[in-house]
Amino acid sequence: MADNTSAKQVGVRSTRQRSAISALLDNIDEFRSAQELHDELRKRGEGIGLTTVYRTLQSLADAGMVDVLRTDTGESVYRQCSSGHHHHLVCRQCGRTVEVEGPTVEAWAETIASEHGFTEVSHTLEIFGTCRECVHSRTDAARDEPASV
Repeated sequence: MADNTSAKQVGVRSTRQRSAISALLDNIDEFRSAQELHDELRKRGEGIGLTTVYRTLQSLADAGMVDVLRTDTGESVYRQCSSGHHHHLVCRQCGRTVEVEGPTVEAWAETIASEHGFTEVSHTLEIFGTCRECVHSRTDAARDEPASV
């Protein structure tokens, strides 16, 4: 696991399937859907069903061992992230993700919660946009297109 926390330490049962999924997540930098992870596991010769992948990802997310975010299309995607609270910038085109901290967001969330009598608050924040590389490749492609007649 990214923060050296074992499954047993957070109350997640260790299985062959969970080990295979965790090992795959250890080697992937960007967020991936359960279907994409399942496809990669099959390519690696792992006999793990898609339902098991979904169930395992959910249990790992519930235990705080992976980050899950919902894309702007509504799909859930997963990634093993660094420990500690953080937010994400996500490219809509290529899926590149950058972990960022947001002290202003943290302060705002605490203030709003306090003003309304809430305690033990948590939040997630994903900011979707287009990364510099995708903007450049789109601009380059537009430049190379022949003018329409």
